[in-house]
Amino acid sequence: MYQYFYNLLGNEIAATLITAAVPLVNVLLVALIGVYLERKVSAHMQDRLGPMRTGWHGVFQTVADFIKMLQKEDAVSTEIDKKLYNIAPVLVFTGTFAAYAAIPFSSQLIGSEAEVGIFYVVAISSLVVAGILMAGWSSNNKYSLLGAMRSAAQIVSYEIPTAIVILSMVMLTGTLSLDKFSQMQTAYFWNWNIFGGAELGLVKFLLIPFMVVGFIIVFISTLAEVNRTPFDIPEAESELVAGYFTEYCGMKWAMFMLSEYGNMFAVSAIVTILFFGGYQSPVGYVGDLVGADWMIPLEQGFWFLAKGWFFIFVQMWLRWTLPRLRVDQLMSLCWKYLIPYAFVNLIIIGFISLI
Repeated sequence: MYQYFYNLLGNEIAATLITAAVPLVNVLLVALIGVYLERKVSAHMQDRLGPMRTGWHGVFQTVADFIKMLQKEDAVSTEIDKKLYNIAPVLVFTGTFAAYAAIPFSSQLIGSEAEVGIFYVVAISSLVVAGILMAGWSSNNKYSLLGAMRSAAQIVSYEIPTAIVILSMVMLTGTLSLDKFSQMQTAYFWNWNIFGGAELGLVKFLLIPFMVVGFIIVFISTLAEVNRTPFDIPEAESELVAGYFTEYCGMKWAMFMLSEYGNMFAVSAIVTILFFGGYQSPVGYVGDLVGADWMIPLEQGFWFLAKGWFFIFVQMWLRWTLPRLRVDQLMSLCWKYLIPYAFVNLIIIGFISLI
């Protein structure tokens, strides 16, 4: 991405600032648009209208709420551990924001073309767990602490099936680079990894059932990692008020919300890159047809965002469809089913890829 903006602007400082600003702006837009869509999707699923007053169909309601939050007093208890309490939201947001550095929005718009991109994303996102534990412990609130402990146990557990599925895809493609994952799937949907990829010829048809199983496992696991229903026990309103950020308000609370929606897009992006072609178009590029190469990165960005937002919509859809799991059900699903299935899937994919 840096090289793209440097070639465009011819200025190192401007290129560096824009390269850093693009993921930050994306996180902010994901939160603003995501909260609005959450309200509208839930409203229409319940035969309501949702926000309607602030702007056309309430499009500026989230902006108004954000401005209100900026003006709120930072009310804190005298019993908190102040240092950890203040660091926690920053650490959670940092873990989310840093993951965007390796996500390729198009062949040109990628912060870092690191050869170990998928490993970096999995590693850096683990900072979120530390921030959540800090928030729960430092709040000196039993609901916050219980929510933080639940969240840490849940995220750490569900990272295992996620990592096993990622390992199977790395074994199949021979790369850890997220950009190369996207490049290898080329610009037609039948070359996507969910359909066996573009590298294995006729053998890929044997892989399709196991690719579908891998996709289902990683989608369920990432859903749990971002604490979305039916895996939202760390924030269970009926039990824990608001979970690990019960004692937060104003912009500190907003940073947790930014992180939640930022994580939703990040995991949707990973699912898209692993199985659904990343930034590749399902039907080819208009830029290729008309001989306008400059259009291709824009088309790639459009398709990447469209796929990512589709999976965010599915996450919202599930929230208003499924009931919350109990703690024992949540852990049983991970350790008794997802991890063994992911491990067997890994072995089968390995054997088929050797044919």
